[in-house]
Amino acid sequence: MESTQEFKKKTFKKFVYRGVDVDELVEMPVQDFSKYLNSKARRRVRRGFSEAEIEFLLSCERSKISAAEIGEKPECVSTRCRQMIILPQLVGCTVGVHNGKEYVVFEIKPEMIGFRLGDFSSPHKMVSHGKPGIGATSSSKFVPLK
Repeated sequence: MESTQEFKKKTFKKFVYRGVDVDELVEMPVQDFSKYLNSKARRRVRRGFSEAEIEFLLSCERSKISAAEIGEKPECVSTRCRQMIILPQLVGCTVGVHNGKEYVVFEIKPEMIGFRLGDFSSPHKMVSHGKPGIGATSSSKFVPLK
């Protein structure tokens, strides 16, 4: 092996959604993008968005534009539209999705395209059971007191 051997630069794999580059998807109109979605999502996009979903898309666009001027991350946009399909225009936004009690905040990445917002904010809380207390059951009288 030669010590003067050139090192290859590491190239990161560019994300491709169903054979189309993400940069092309962002520039593509929503109706053309719907051809790449599965049938349920495609039907939902073609039927149109509700007023709340349109307002959410516009506020995401506004936050991305204002963040581009400053050079920072976009500010969080909160919504209750859990059935909204993640479009390529939303990539890079920070979103807060309501789970029934609070807003779960996450950043939208290219791998999330085609999913719904509700898929990333679970309404179920993981339960971790503790030790039994006094009076819990009849077997708890054998639990030693501190």
